[in-house]
Amino acid sequence: MTDLPLQDRIALVVGASRGIGYETALALAKAGAHVVATARTQGGLEELDDAIFAATGKHATLIPFDLVDGGAIDRLGGALFDRFSKLDIWVQSAAIMGAEGLTPVAHADVRGFAKIEKTNFTAVYRLIRSLEPLLRASDAGRAIYLTSSVASAPKAFWGAYAATKAGAEALMKCWADEIESTNIRATIVDPGRMRTQLRAQAYPGEEPETVIHPSAIGPLMVELARGDREPALEVKFRDWSAVQTG
Repeated sequence: MTDLPLQDRIALVVGASRGIGYETALALAKAGAHVVATARTQGGLEELDDAIFAATGKHATLIPFDLVDGGAIDRLGGALFDRFSKLDIWVQSAAIMGAEGLTPVAHADVRGFAKIEKTNFTAVYRLIRSLEPLLRASDAGRAIYLTSSVASAPKAFWGAYAATKAGAEALMKCWADEIESTNIRATIVDPGRMRTQLRAQAYPGEEPETVIHPSAIGPLMVELARGDREPALEVKFRDWSAVQTG
């Protein structure tokens, strides 16, 4: 168990085809978990599965779907119950910025704004609703939500993205308070500056080599996913030489 702290745990990673979600899924698999990976892109999920198989000799379960499809989220819970009867770990990494994510609020396209809202906020509510019974069936359910610094420090042109991330963060905190007496623990992780596609979209002039690679977050995610530890509600990275918890 020292070498494989997540041996035989069932871990769902939403948004696993690239970036932090990809690296988290790979780290959880290397720690012994069976990974259920979801994303919009089949090709990205297959690349992840190849990496997991190369590292562990085992395949992940791949479920391609779009988070704007609320019915698919509802069906996800049923499918996980039919196959595994429980869920030990849920990592919510998926989020989009879109063109409206960096647009003046008054100029945002209605359809584009609605897609960001459905993906970044409403999907989190629907996932909580779909997955809570499965997490309750675990002896130590762990939910990890990836947030952004703009959720707590919004700024010009980030309206849609900042508002939906802030809303989802508040939702997770309310839920964490509701499940305090259960065996589920929720953690909100602000990873700070990381070399992701979303960050490259937001800061196109930034040199990628100046930003830390998302693989660095893997050990932390494994630690937060462990059932034998009591995780903090919030973990914030401002400087990777020090971790602030609260």
